[in-house]
Amino acid sequence: MKHLRIALLALLVVAGFSNVNAQDEDNPWVIGFGINAVDFYSVNNADLKNMNIPTEGPAGGSWYDQFFNAEDNYNVIPSLSRLSVAKHLNGNFSLEFAGSLNKISKIGKYEVDDLSYYGVDAGIKYSFAELLGLEKLEPYGTVGGGYTWMDSNGAGTLNGGAGLNYWFNDHLGLNAQANYKHAFDDANVAQHWQHSFGLLVKFGGKDADGDGVYDKNDACPDVFGLEEFNGCPDTDGDGIIDSEDACPDAAGDAANDGCPDSDGDGVADNKDACPDAAGPTANNGCPWGDADEDGINDNEDKCPNEAGPASNNGCPFTDTDGDGIADKDDNCPEDAGSAANNGCPEVPESVKEALRAYAKTIVFDTGKETIKDTSADVLEKIVAVMKDYPQEKFVVEGHTDNVGSEANNQKLSERRAESVLAYLLSKGVSSDNLSSKGYGESNPIHSNDTREGRRANRRVEIKHFK
Repeated sequence: MKHLRIALLALLVVAGFSNVNAQDEDNPWVIGFGINAVDFYSVNNADLKNMNIPTEGPAGGSWYDQFFNAEDNYNVIPSLSRLSVAKHLNGNFSLEFAGSLNKISKIGKYEVDDLSYYGVDAGIKYSFAELLGLEKLEPYGTVGGGYTWMDSNGAGTLNGGAGLNYWFNDHLGLNAQANYKHAFDDANVAQHWQHSFGLLVKFGGKDADGDGVYDKNDACPDVFGLEEFNGCPDTDGDGIIDSEDACPDAAGDAANDGCPDSDGDGVADNKDACPDAAGPTANNGCPWGDADEDGINDNEDKCPNEAGPASNNGCPFTDTDGDGIADKDDNCPEDAGSAANNGCPEVPESVKEALRAYAKTIVFDTGKETIKDTSADVLEKIVAVMKDYPQEKFVVEGHTDNVGSEANNQKLSERRAESVLAYLLSKGVSSDNLSSKGYGESNPIHSNDTREGRRANRRVEIKHFK
């Protein structure tokens, strides 16, 4: 019995390991629990003297003689006496390991004194269910080998037989099997039949979302779904799977791509601007028209007779200066301008030229940045031009001749440009649109070799930038 306990323990370890490492197939593992019956009579055991059992005549019947005479020929114990675990291999083949125990009280027609019997077997099984087009019934054949002990004696066996499974569902079934075991040492173990009957539990299929459809057959393996949709969901229960349903949370019909039509106007709710009020398709399902044809139904259009964008509730945007640029986009909403200048008036070339001419007449004290009083009139004219174009940007540039050091000339040009800048700012010109820069003697417009040329080079220029 010690050997049998070890064998059964190993079998349970294999079963437990199989549960942890289930493969990605429909329930590839099967565990069986049941009883076994050992029959030494129906195998033509004519002489059992090799087992030291005295015989005066045939110890057994001919092949299959009294094959179903359980009362006279079967050795059975009234308890769980067989465990098995099987793994689907490929196609119709599977591999099974089994362990069994029994008490032998009759060998052939002779009674014996309760010999212990236990065995460990392995076999390849081939299912005929698919070939025969069967679903619940599964006939199969099996061939394999094992080792059987009777008391302290043992022998290897070659096994072959057939069986039948009946599956109540995908997981639970019954089994009946008849297996012939031919011992290689008949001095220790006689040839015999071993029949088994029991309960089968099938498991191991992967179903990540728990919807009853195994992942390998589940079109939506991570989302709980329905078997009729290959494991994909139909959330609103309208018979259209969510992936093909334009309204997966609201029951509808196929004609509307799974969407409802609450007002029955033939326009599905997801396309109906007025889902609770019937209206023609031309009005997007609304009973109201669109008089100004701006795409906004009159009931929602604040200006139903003037076309305007939805962002302004169907009303046109205001254009105060009438330059074609809406006030919201016009940097000069009260002064007509051009789109290129963000709605502000362009500065004409004549005005730009006037600014350049005015600037050149600004006079400074010799060698200083202070502006002479005689320049007041021309500075006022510059201020007036800049205020006419409040959105335009201007730069005041200072220049000198080459008399004196270059460094001093640079500083003087910067101070003179800054002096004009300060004057213009003091008269209300915006600092956002005005800047200054000194160039020293670097940009002469005439030769510095003559008095007239040097006078022309000592100047201030005002340039316009958009």
